[in-house]
Amino acid sequence: MAIAASPATGPHMRRLARREQTIEEALDTAVLIMEEAGVGGLSMSEMARRLGMRQPSLYKYFPSLHGVYDALFARGLARSYAAVQAAAEPLPAGVARIRGGARALIRWAVQNPALAQLLFWRPVPGFTPTEATFATSEQQMRWLGAEFAEAVRLGHLRPDAGSVEALRLFTVLLSGVVSQQMANQPGVGYDTGVFSSLTDTALDMFFARYTNPGGPDADPRP
Repeated sequence: MAIAASPATGPHMRRLARREQTIEEALDTAVLIMEEAGVGGLSMSEMARRLGMRQPSLYKYFPSLHGVYDALFARGLARSYAAVQAAAEPLPAGVARIRGGARALIRWAVQNPALAQLLFWRPVPGFTPTEATFATSEQQMRWLGAEFAEAVRLGHLRPDAGSVEALRLFTVLLSGVVSQQMANQPGVGYDTGVFSSLTDTALDMFFARYTNPGGPDADPRP
């Protein structure tokens, strides 16, 4: 007896899967173009040409060029956060976890300069991520705030390390290292970059500002 395909396994789902595959291929292509022509050098016409489709067809997947940038911004947020989580989660709670996540973020940025520029800089005139996309960034900041709060609770850092000002200073430090490395030594790896190799030194300076003098030694250096 023939069994009708359910919406979950039938043509509808196959169309959705093909659509998602095309979107991912388009974003991969967009990243390649940005790496070659600069983040501001991306165009719908060049994306369509490289994908082997007519430009109007591309608008079936993205409402505009800024829609492409928004999807790229979301990809950058998701992938950088995954790198941070993968590095931080196995480490002990407190300063060690914050340090491990910071290293991972800077390493990811150096390895993914096009997406990193979109996240850390504003290279596209008039583009801002949509509210829904930027909500992911705010969620990540809440995670970072919780990690700092835990470091304070454990006595690793002083109470003022949990302040908004401290979190802002921390992001300034990370974005500064990323920006200096990408601007002055594009294409050079994290470990050998003259600025990215200063990551731990910069973090030492930050934590020296907020370390609890009577707290436990919670930041063993490998």
